[in-house]
Amino acid sequence: MSTTISPGELTGTYTLHPAHTRIGFVARHTLSTRVRGQFEDFDGDVQLNGAHPSKSGAHLTIRAASLQTGHRQRDDHLRGAFLDTEKHPAITFTSTGVQPAGDTTYKVTGDLTIRGVTKPVTLAVELTAAETDSMGDFRVQFRGSVTVNRNDWGVNQNAATSILVSPKVTLEFDAIAVRLP
Repeated sequence: MSTTISPGELTGTYTLHPAHTRIGFVARHTLSTRVRGQFEDFDGDVQLNGAHPSKSGAHLTIRAASLQTGHRQRDDHLRGAFLDTEKHPAITFTSTGVQPAGDTTYKVTGDLTIRGVTKPVTLAVELTAAETDSMGDFRVQFRGSVTVNRNDWGVNQNAATSILVSPKVTLEFDAIAVRLP
């Protein structure tokens, strides 16, 4: 993070910059391969309070049908049998708490909703940059992840799938958010 930015300068309302944000997942398939994917359509906002991080918060909405793994047949299968995007078009996260874990790291707790099921999760988040860009916009960059058991949200086709695809899925993001005027 830029050393010229004080925590108080971070305070404000931000919106995710979709062209510079990646929201993805990693799951182990069979014995050793990993399937990586990402969501192409999402929006979110962040409320930062640099002086009092515990007063910060975030909300994210992902269009589940925007899932991409680079393999059309697998994508269609994940959208249908796993995520049931016709009945459950959105995946959402709404923070419920932010706690500092270091100088630029945080534990962000919140409610993750997938397939209409809401469960609490705690993300490990790192603030990696904060600066004014060449257009005069103030930006912050975060990255983070959480590992979840997809079965807790009913993201499971059948018992055979549990053998082929690990129930543990890492949700990860690398995001740039631009402060609103």
